[in-house]
Amino acid sequence: MTGNLPLPNGLVHQRTTDIFSNETVPAGLLRAHRVADGVWGLLVVHSGSVVFVFEDEPDEPNLIEAGDHMVIPPARLHHIELDEPTTFAIEFHRSPKP
Repeated sequence: MTGNLPLPNGLVHQRTTDIFSNETVPAGLLRAHRVADGVWGLLVVHSGSVVFVFEDEPDEPNLIEAGDHMVIPPARLHHIELDEPTTFAIEFHRSPKP
């Protein structure tokens, strides 16, 4: 997994989305999008698997399986693909405000 770096130290959890499934996934997650500047995402797969693709590395998809996660850096274009039944959520983290 070329893009799966650890979350930087010192980030503060902001919020976690609802748990999404193949039926409830927002359409925007299935096409190119990015996390806001200064915000890090953490895709957490609960069941099944998710294919995570960075748009600048389209030939290097990352298979994220149940129990695993994918760190999403700020402002890096990406999308997900769902083939099998799956459930997942996304956590958002940011640097603490001074």
